[in-house]
Amino acid sequence: MLVLTRKLGEVIKIGDKIKVVVVSVEGGSVKLGVEAPEEIPVHREEIYQKIAAENKAASAQLDREKAKSVKNILSTGSFGKKNG
Repeated sequence: MLVLTRKLGEVIKIGDKIKVVVVSVEGGSVKLGVEAPEEIPVHREEIYQKIAAENKAASAQLDREKAKSVKNILSTGSFGKKNG
């Protein structure tokens, strides 16, 4: 982990497209501004973890639905048969 010291208004660059600015310092709290292209999502870690958990749950649900569909196809004996 890179640890940097920055003062109010100072900037950290990440690559060519991401800029992190120290917006304010109050007591034990630091406000940061992040400028990044729209295609790069920027989230607080707790929000990122919630999104990842929701995506995992949705993916698991899709996997269960696909497995059920395959089971139904195989149990009906219609796998590989042509209509007509």
